Amino acid sequence: METMKIHDVTPNDLPWKIRYDASRCTLCGSCTAACSFRAIAPKVERRRMVFSEGDFPEPKQRFSAVPVIRQVNSVTNYCRGCGICEKVCPNDAIAPVRNVDTRHPLVVRCLAGDSIKRGGRKNLEATVRTLDKLRVGRISQMTDPSLDAQRHTFDLLSPFGRILPAGKLPLKVNAEGKLVPDGQAPPVRWIYPVIIGDMSIGALSWRMWEGVAMATAYLNEECGLPVRMCSGEGGVPVRLLKSRFLKYMILQIASGHFGWNRIVKAMPHMVEDPAGVLIKIGQGAKPGDGGLLMAQKVAEHIQAIRGVPKADLLSPPNHQGLYSIEESVQKMFLSFNAAFKFRVPVAIKVAASSTSVSVFNNLVRDPYNIVGGFFVDGIDGGTGAAHEVSLDHTGHPIVSKLRDCYLAAVAQGRQGQIPLWAGGGLGRTGDLAADAFKMICLGASGVFTGRLILQMAGCVGNDMGRCNACNTGLCPAGITTQEPALAHRLDPEKVAQNIVNYFLAMDQEFKKLMAPIGNSALPVGRSDALVSTDRGVAERLQIQYVC
Repeated sequence: METMKIHDVTPNDLPWKIRYDASRCTLCGSCTAACSFRAIAPKVERRRMVFSEGDFPEPKQRFSAVPVIRQVNSVTNYCRGCGICEKVCPNDAIAPVRNVDTRHPLVVRCLAGDSIKRGGRKNLEATVRTLDKLRVGRISQMTDPSLDAQRHTFDLLSPFGRILPAGKLPLKVNAEGKLVPDGQAPPVRWIYPVIIGDMSIGALSWRMWEGVAMATAYLNEECGLPVRMCSGEGGVPVRLLKSRFLKYMILQIASGHFGWNRIVKAMPHMVEDPAGVLIKIGQGAKPGDGGLLMAQKVAEHIQAIRGVPKADLLSPPNHQGLYSIEESVQKMFLSFNAAFKFRVPVAIKVAASSTSVSVFNNLVRDPYNIVGGFFVDGIDGGTGAAHEVSLDHTGHPIVSKLRDCYLAAVAQGRQGQIPLWAGGGLGRTGDLAADAFKMICLGASGVFTGRLILQMAGCVGNDMGRCNACNTGLCPAGITTQEPALAHRLDPEKVAQNIVNYFLAMDQEFKKLMAPIGNSALPVGRSDALVSTDRGVAERLQIQYVC
């Protein structure tokens, strides 16, 4: 008898088990060929068959080798539950099944001696969201007649850039009694209230990034929706920097400064200014931690854009040489404004935390009037790669922190001067319009989303631990991989079509929410339009409680 080795990894130690029915399998090989994680493999099993050929029972036995599909028992090549094998199987012979008895978090740490890293989103079971406890409760009917969502004209635009109060506008009255410019006003872009969040060309496959860029251009030039896309950290292709489509792109710089040498060198050749510059201090999925692009995703074109070798690319947790909020205004904002000759708004992105209001208060008092926006990212945001402990256990929910920032500006009489943009888990139920509308009523000028864009493209991951292997470079949907064979599973034109259609549907839904409250422009800060079915939420956000 073989010695039992209790320390060997078995399928019962892993987060997903493979359900396999050999009687239905035709051994076509589709499942093993499609599994990007190599979590299943063809094997041969020795089978015994007992039979009797004569008129009287004379049991005989025969052994045969039977080809089957088996699950790989490994903490590196394990099933992520993506379901691609089930999708390609013509006979429904194989599928992943969640293993409730998994020992995976413990086994991996014991065997590898390293922190678990992954991408995607949180794996902790999500509770009922705060946004799901809010309702649009103020309906204008007799007192303030509601609008016709199908026929009325709506102004769905949000500012990206510093908004000066009337008394500080650089205007004067001339001898003829007309207002004329008297100095330079900060640059402002009036854009759609939903920004496609920062996802770098290293985190996404080149086909996915191309699809998102195509969708952004089409929404602007064919649909009339001024949607903007953020480049993410790490630079962009030179041909984009020299094209007219740069005006739809918000260029991001993070603490690693990856890719910015190319951007600087391309400035003399730019035919259009970018929509803005976003300085990323932190992100909600891993606040206080630097960026991480695993070596397996650093393909040749990423090495060329970022000017790096094929290695893990880690950004520092903070911008080196930046030691205070005041210095961020003086050094970073001023330098990037000057680089584009004060034609391009410059904003800052931070992770939501208990100190976010302190940062925002200092920026609101910016004496140079050059801070073009404050982006706050909550704990439910996704990421391309992070340590699991950071992804699951650090961060701050976005709703209350957005509300705190807005009320802090109201207390100073400066609301709206620095646009507030919020994100982090918005659209988790698939309904981004409702989430964005509620955030705007709580004080946001607009929202940004990234994870939902991936889901539009066909991402199979979820908040319950399915897939979430963006960091491995083995994305089965071809969305977050640089492997040519996997990336070609994705159709960029279909990605663009899905994103465009979703934004068109969302535009209709925005109007359906604005019309009943009688607003033809975005209801920024109109918390009186919201009610809450939870008393604690109502008190925390200072809105009406209903039951």
